[in-house]
Amino acid sequence: MNNTNRISYRMIMLFLTVLLFITEIIIGMYASGWIRAYFGDVLVVILIYTLIRTVSPDKPKYGIVLPLCILIFSFIVEFLQLWGIADRLHITNKLMRIIIGTGFSTIDLLCYAAGILPCFVIEFIMKRRSSI
Repeated sequence: MNNTNRISYRMIMLFLTVLLFITEIIIGMYASGWIRAYFGDVLVVILIYTLIRTVSPDKPKYGIVLPLCILIFSFIVEFLQLWGIADRLHITNKLMRIIIGTGFSTIDLLCYAAGILPCFVIEFIMKRRSSI
């Protein structure tokens, strides 16, 4: 990836990161039903992916490492919710509680897995383009 492509790729990822972050905040503060319960969890792993790709736009070496690490991280955060991490750390700020989460759900794990699928596809495409 040359410098011009790297910069434009970073700008796209930065735009997507900001857009996804604003969407997540709106979902967390105002949405209800399945959008808050599931769609936000699908988007959050994509948000993490775009954030990391904004900072590190280099071509993937293996194609699955970054999405897999994000999925494992999201599972760890979900299990910390089961442990009650926000309450145990005495976090009272509403925004921080929304970001960290306060309730464990096995369905959330499925949502993270569904959300990370497009990231695997992007990594696969980037890997193929870099080998051509």
